[in-house]
Amino acid sequence: MQKNTQSHAFLTSLGLDQGVNLGVYDGKTFFANGRVRDSVSPHDNRSIAQVQEGTPEDYEAIMRVAEAAKGSWGLRPAPFRGEIVRQIGLMLRQRKEELGALISLEMGKILNEGLGEVQEAIDMCDFACGLSRKIQGQVLPSERPGHVLLEQWNPLGLVGVITAFNFPCAVFFWNFCISMVCGNCTVWKGASSTSLITIAITRLVHDVLAKNGVEAGVLTTVVGPGRTVGNLFLDDPRLKLVSFTGSTGIGRTVSEKVHKRFGSTILELGGNNSVVVMEDADFEMAMKAEVFGSIGTSGQRCTSTRRVFIQESLYEKFKTKMIEIYKGVKIGNPLKTEFIMGPLHTKGAIKEFTEGLDEIKKQGGKILYGGNRLKSEGLKEGNYVEPTIVEIAKDAPIVNEELFVPIVYLFPVANFEEAVRLNNQVPQGLSSALFTKNMQNVFKWMGPSGSDCGLVNVNVGTSGAEIGGAFGGEKETGGGRESGSDAWKQYMRRSTCTVNFGNDLPLSQGLDFNL
Repeated sequence: MQKNTQSHAFLTSLGLDQGVNLGVYDGKTFFANGRVRDSVSPHDNRSIAQVQEGTPEDYEAIMRVAEAAKGSWGLRPAPFRGEIVRQIGLMLRQRKEELGALISLEMGKILNEGLGEVQEAIDMCDFACGLSRKIQGQVLPSERPGHVLLEQWNPLGLVGVITAFNFPCAVFFWNFCISMVCGNCTVWKGASSTSLITIAITRLVHDVLAKNGVEAGVLTTVVGPGRTVGNLFLDDPRLKLVSFTGSTGIGRTVSEKVHKRFGSTILELGGNNSVVVMEDADFEMAMKAEVFGSIGTSGQRCTSTRRVFIQESLYEKFKTKMIEIYKGVKIGNPLKTEFIMGPLHTKGAIKEFTEGLDEIKKQGGKILYGGNRLKSEGLKEGNYVEPTIVEIAKDAPIVNEELFVPIVYLFPVANFEEAVRLNNQVPQGLSSALFTKNMQNVFKWMGPSGSDCGLVNVNVGTSGAEIGGAFGGEKETGGGRESGSDAWKQYMRRSTCTVNFGNDLPLSQGLDFNL
């Protein structure tokens, strides 16, 4: 395979090269005994570097290290753990440009989005550092004299994190930062197609851990295919929690296997998100949010906009303007700042794009714009497609599926109530957005008869959540929550502690038990 011709200065600066990078880390050394595979750039499908993957035996080796570290790390004071996370945030600030460029090169999102992903990781470090001094349980009144009820939060021990290709940096830090200040050791498997990013992040975090004399097993990493290494996470009772980001189909298997052994999961799965635009909306604001939501990361975000419901009186105007904007979208090398849309991540995604459009046509859909693979000079070697706008019947079966590519459906709706019904009719429930100035509809949208999603936005698009709020969705999105708010509770176990500081033993509920 030909080597990618783009600059690799930042690869060297991150401890990577164009030789073989070892994809297993036990807290002290990198090693691997599995197959060697090429990491390719979606821009031209040429090799960036090679990565040697781990084996089941390698996984067992890092699990022993993690298991050995969990006791002592869990006894470290939470503010000390927060200080380590703070230093990791400082390190990320120093290496933001190189890491953002690597994300752009290997994943394919534009450089501005790659840098934004690193900034999200930095923000998580800041958030977790503050959290380390705020983890708290309740003191509750007891019904018995001389008693007090306390909540005590303790680490789970070992947490497994399996991340997806589309956010190879940020989603890891959503989990790792919180898990770390909660006192857990984290075992990470990044997506195989973004292995270099996984290895680079592990190296950077390791530098901070080593400088502070932190236990070797606080972070261990294994790169490898899901069908072998990934399945080990699901069946391993030592991993008390498995956080998984990916498709609904695989997420269902994760849930079944982990819960069968009475483990816990955090699942962040399919989206199929919608924007509702009412006739009283700020037109320009709604348009900008919709376009970013649909073409950002080339439609490969779990929060990407898939469906747009536009009030009938505004429909033709909105559709015409949207097509006009799409015609001017600059598509090209994600490392070059003049482009606002890069390639799809893999050749398999191109197949999903073309086959999805074939099925749309079979179901009566009409392509208003796009629908083609780009084959011009400089793009034909890569995974480039046109962002695509489609009209289709509201009850077409394919609308209920999530195509993880830049295809968006437009629908006219008669009123707010119809828009809510259509928003909620799909099996997924991640992100939703309403554009309106009608305050009655705003609070209906957020209430029990409104959007059934985990992210319910008003005058903000579906894509681009902040780290301060818990991130996740309902229904086939999995129900998990990551990042902010009280998502930290999932990474700890809660004990309700009853303390008797009196001289008698009164029983609860007024029971009288005389011996």
